[in-house]
Amino acid sequence: MRPTYEGSSEDNGRNLLAALAPDATETEGFPYTGAYVGIDAIIASVFHRLGTEWIGYRAEAHTFLEDGDRVAAFGVYSGTYKATGKAMKASFALLYEVRDGMIASMVHYVDSHMVMLALEEHSYVP
Repeated sequence: MRPTYEGSSEDNGRNLLAALAPDATETEGFPYTGAYVGIDAIIASVFHRLGTEWIGYRAEAHTFLEDGDRVAAFGVYSGTYKATGKAMKASFALLYEVRDGMIASMVHYVDSHMVMLALEEHSYVP
């Protein structure tokens, strides 16, 4: 999981793409996540949007924990939402399930309030 967080956003995206199982799922947590199944759906519904709707979007993990076929990553998402010009920093935890060395599923736990403040046109951000 570490290579999906340690380089530039482009490098991290390529590393994540290489690590995803063909039938990987992404669910819950970040405002863009839902019940996406398969690499194409995850890329189109989540990562394409992050790359086109945000300026300087980053996911920086600071802690990893492993328990058998599960890996948890903890860190901070940051970026500026283009439509509102508002920046955000939001803590995250991401739980990966690994199968045959590939990411089979990803579940997000995010301080979505901070993300939603950036998305809202008329919100107060201190």
